[in-house]
Amino acid sequence: MSTRTDPVVVIVPGLRDHVEDHWQTLLADRLTEAGRTVRTVPPLTEDSLSRAARVAALDKVVSEAEGPVVLVAHSAGVITTVHWAEGHTAAQVLGALLVTPPDFGTPLPEGYPTPEVLGEHGWTPVPRTPLPFPSVVAASANDPLGTAEQVASLARDWGGALVELGEVGHLNPASGYGPWPRAEELLRDVENG
Repeated sequence: MSTRTDPVVVIVPGLRDHVEDHWQTLLADRLTEAGRTVRTVPPLTEDSLSRAARVAALDKVVSEAEGPVVLVAHSAGVITTVHWAEGHTAAQVLGALLVTPPDFGTPLPEGYPTPEVLGEHGWTPVPRTPLPFPSVVAASANDPLGTAEQVASLARDWGGALVELGEVGHLNPASGYGPWPRAEELLRDVENG
């Protein structure tokens, strides 16, 4: 059962936004059912590739949260989060769970934007400075969107604790993940510092 001291959980989706059977959506449902306050950054209705618009949407959700916040970001949501942290006050953010960040500097699989398109929309370069809050960075050994080595390098630069998940692909429905119970365990780690 939730207490008044529980931080607000802010879900930061990737470029595909809200996906019904994604672990973030299922986590939000479970936490809400348990009495937690959960806010999800809403999908963009215009220029969905705009990094600036996604950062502004995250800032709006964080600014409207009452009390402390923990961020739960996946894929491009991780990159949105680090861009947001670079340019905004993060005082109310207790920490972040940053799951399978992509490598936007190298070509992604077919169906994803090219590095050039991502650059045109402000995604690169990805900030590499230490985050102003603690973080857990979860890496997959076989993520088609970013190598384990690249994610480990990002975790070091951001000052995050690296958690190696094994071979979980991009940890999305296409990789066989809807429910991901470990998310709650890692979220507790973030909340407990």
